[in-house]
Amino acid sequence: MEPILAPESIDLIALAPVLVLSVFAMMVLVVDLFGGRNKTLLVFISLVGLLMTAISAFAKNPIPAYSFNDSYIVDHLSLFFICIFTVSSALAILLSVEYNEREGIRAGEYYALILFCTVGMILLASSTDMIMIFLGIEIVSICLYVLAGIRRDDLRSNEAALKYFMLGAFATGFLLYGMTLVYGSTGSTNLFKIAEVVQNPAAQSNPLLLMGLVLLIIGFGFKVAAVPFHMWAPDVYQGAPTPVTAFMAVGPKAAAFAAFFRVFAETFPELAPSWEILLSTVAVLSMFFGNLGAIMQTNIKRMLAFSSISHAGYILIAVIAKNSLGGSSLLFYMLSYAFMTFGIFGIIIILGRKGEENLEMKNYSGLAYKHPILALSMTIFLLSLGGLPPFAGFIAKFYIFSAAIQEGLITLVVIAVLNSAISFYYYLKVIIFMYMKEPEAEFNISLTPLTLFVVFIGVITTVSLGIFPGSIIALASH
Repeated sequence: MEPILAPESIDLIALAPVLVLSVFAMMVLVVDLFGGRNKTLLVFISLVGLLMTAISAFAKNPIPAYSFNDSYIVDHLSLFFICIFTVSSALAILLSVEYNEREGIRAGEYYALILFCTVGMILLASSTDMIMIFLGIEIVSICLYVLAGIRRDDLRSNEAALKYFMLGAFATGFLLYGMTLVYGSTGSTNLFKIAEVVQNPAAQSNPLLLMGLVLLIIGFGFKVAAVPFHMWAPDVYQGAPTPVTAFMAVGPKAAAFAAFFRVFAETFPELAPSWEILLSTVAVLSMFFGNLGAIMQTNIKRMLAFSSISHAGYILIAVIAKNSLGGSSLLFYMLSYAFMTFGIFGIIIILGRKGEENLEMKNYSGLAYKHPILALSMTIFLLSLGGLPPFAGFIAKFYIFSAAIQEGLITLVVIAVLNSAISFYYYLKVIIFMYMKEPEAEFNISLTPLTLFVVFIGVITTVSLGIFPGSIIALASH
């Protein structure tokens, strides 16, 4: 952990990303109320707000800088994550424009909820106090509960929102109880002060503190959909609107991993022998159950849900490694995963139509004959998710495995490589449908420009980050 520099109470410049994005989110609601049917203006305001948020994040210099009595930090880790959040939210909004119009989803509150969710994500990545972390998680969760069920006339969307809300509230109880036990054991909710207390050997054997860490793993494990706290993911991914599913798979998960890394890798490194085994078990179970669950799916959104569970297992290895390469590999992985995921869901939206989203794998039969560019793009994303060179997914996994090898976690790396090989079974299954099956019906696709733009950006970034990863890795290594 970085040492405490100064006991500043409030630094508004450090808080600029949160303040700027909150203002733009409220502006979206006001314009929607008085602006009539001009929904293009809402999209413009949302995108400008995200751009201004990314710019304002770099307003503070020098860094690290602190605010709210060292409970909020601006450092290289939080800045990189803010960039991931703003990019993810912008891609989600671009995917949503034509999808919302097609499905009849109200635009105003939808875009405002994405922006407010991004505010919570920024708080999560920048918090150095457990109370702030809890506030960030709740802001993110409440927005996602509403977004998952925003299609009120769709029973699957309602079911997804209800399941997510019920299980989310249950998991939040574990998280809050874990924070309570850590506070009772150390006398502070501030991560810096907790790290100082934990350096005392007497504190490291405190059973209440160890129980608190177990409950924190349960709470954070739910947020990142790690086994055995993953039960909500397949149903919620399937029932939520497709752009919301893409958004949930990237932004909020990245924010939860940022908090995961700060709490465990930076605050409790002395207790690593206690939590490493448990976290390694969660990572291994996530990889195996995620991949085996994906193999059995015929619905592509459910397959991607189980795939995201396995990817949570890979990313947990970066937390377990708890070294500088682990931190930079976590950042690179989440950035690469964002573009791959939004690209895939963009293609899913293109191949769907109102009332018939064509989510079964057989609906992709013969896609390569009718629309070869879309099939090639889908192939690139799937092979990258599997970890095949020369795509970004291979480089992301390579750096995470390298960080684990530096710490001597050879067994964990072998298990992860084995699971990467298993994952190719279900990724290649989709590719086989596209290239080796006859079309079952005509493809009634909507080549909408904004969705195609997201897919194009995803392809370019997935390939370029795989061939030229140096500059991003150098930036992440700070």
